[in-house]
Amino acid sequence: MRPTLYTARQLEEPLTLAFEEGLRLLQLGSIDAEHGIMRFGSNYTFLVTVRLEALEALAIYKPRVGEAPLWDFPSGTLCQRELAAFCLSEALGWNLVPPTVLREDAPRGIGSLQLFIHHDPRCHYFHFEPRHLPQIKRFLAFDVVANNADRKGGHVLLDEADHIWGIDHGLCFNHVPKLRTVMWEFGPEETPLAGTPIPEDIMADLRCLLAKLNQPDELIEQLISLLADDEVAALRRRLTTLVNNGTYPLPRPGGSRPWPAV
Repeated sequence: MRPTLYTARQLEEPLTLAFEEGLRLLQLGSIDAEHGIMRFGSNYTFLVTVRLEALEALAIYKPRVGEAPLWDFPSGTLCQRELAAFCLSEALGWNLVPPTVLREDAPRGIGSLQLFIHHDPRCHYFHFEPRHLPQIKRFLAFDVVANNADRKGGHVLLDEADHIWGIDHGLCFNHVPKLRTVMWEFGPEETPLAGTPIPEDIMADLRCLLAKLNQPDELIEQLISLLADDEVAALRRRLTTLVNNGTYPLPRPGGSRPWPAV
């Protein structure tokens, strides 16, 4: 079942939407207002209002022209990776990434548009409780498959229904191993996740995804279209290894954690 979306008309005016309604708003709505640049990011990220008929909600707009050049990711591809992460989440059926689209008609040019999740920014990964662990185990498997190079504690948001959403997926899907995450362990007692068996329900979804990659449907074809050929090949290898091993990987020597952690 799709989760309800907890977004907002304004930061102080929460709004609930059905998942399909939120996605349609992003796909067809007009970007009517910019409310400023989000702080602390290395790329230009705008809080905007999207409006479709009588419906309006906040969204996060990341234009391609605002992406800082990186030596290890092709220029102008981060917004595509944001959408690819949403496609991967949808293909797994895990509802980890808020509705995300790529808009060519946006005010500052092509860029990703993601529904804003209403949340308490003071509550992040390092504040989550044992009841959240099943969701976190899915996130770690997702990040392994996506090769997420930047899973900070502040990149997972807890909404008002206790559902966790992941954001900031521009640094995913590199063909070179780059997994950096704070999720190697969980909770104040630092319960290990790395090296432990992947729960069977997660394994079943991973096996299903591997089968989909061999017989692509429309969603998988969209995912593949957003990435380079070597990145798609590397995604297949990571997924195959994860399915065959059945355990979460151990951190790589060196830089396996993002900085800062939050």
